[in-house]
Amino acid sequence: MGFFDFFSKDKKETLDKGLAKTKESVFSKITRAIAGKSKVDDEVLDNLEEVLVTSDVGVETTLKIIRRIEERVAKDKYVNTEELNHILKEEIAALLTENNSVDTENYDIPEGQSPYVIMVVGVNGVGKTTTIGKLAYQFKKAGKSVYLGAADTFRAAAVEQLVIWGERVGVPVVKQKMGADPASVAFDTLNSAVANHADVVIIDTAGRLHNKVGLMNELTKIKNVMRKVVPHAPNEVLLVLDGSTGQNAFEQAKQFTLATEVTAMAVTKLDGTAKGGVVIGISDQFKIPVKYIGLGEGIEDLQLFHKKAFVGSLFGEAE
Repeated sequence: MGFFDFFSKDKKETLDKGLAKTKESVFSKITRAIAGKSKVDDEVLDNLEEVLVTSDVGVETTLKIIRRIEERVAKDKYVNTEELNHILKEEIAALLTENNSVDTENYDIPEGQSPYVIMVVGVNGVGKTTTIGKLAYQFKKAGKSVYLGAADTFRAAAVEQLVIWGERVGVPVVKQKMGADPASVAFDTLNSAVANHADVVIIDTAGRLHNKVGLMNELTKIKNVMRKVVPHAPNEVLLVLDGSTGQNAFEQAKQFTLATEVTAMAVTKLDGTAKGGVVIGISDQFKIPVKYIGLGEGIEDLQLFHKKAFVGSLFGEAE
């Protein structure tokens, strides 16, 4: 099976278009790195290391990739520069596979976990509410009934934006007044969802940059209150990161993984940046699966993350 056999043509086009800036940047840097070289030697590897670091893959992940390529070159004795892109692609895909990146084929929910509760975390401005709206759309499109909880009660704009998305998608949004207890909103949302036999509940949370202890206490309280209604809640804690911020996304991931048990990540705004390499580094460093990637403004532009398709699109599709 080829990298894109499970992808529809329009999804592949969206992926390619969304990663175009990163791909163009990476390819131009690789071209310069191997200029005038016929084989992969130490100088080429040093140059490639610089390419990956400056493409926001991250230092530690870059060193892992370079070590893997060094091993391949040593084993194969002679590797020409034309093969480098293919080897690079293979090794990055293998790294993602080892680091908990499990491809999800659709928007199904596990058996016996209805309602499936997703608590969404992340700082303001990363595209958190937009991601929730697009997720709600995809779940509804897959035939699931969805409830949204507006538990970011510290910003009126956040509640209003979620209500707009609810109306756009055609799903109910549970809210309270400005400044209400976020845990109370989550409690009401789950009560309504259970009473109406909903399949999926998505809870928005405050995106303030609190100190770690404050954030931890607030998210823990929301979890504990939700479990009074649905004992298995939350099934998923989804961290939303802005891919265009590059290394700042690493720092946000670090802070949130220290504050709560993050089980999946969504990396947004990849279409407007050349920093798409951050997806590789974040997946590797935190051992938490990247589940979704945001590739544009359209309601269909949130995609399930497929590691081989991503790497294939980023470094050129395999023949």
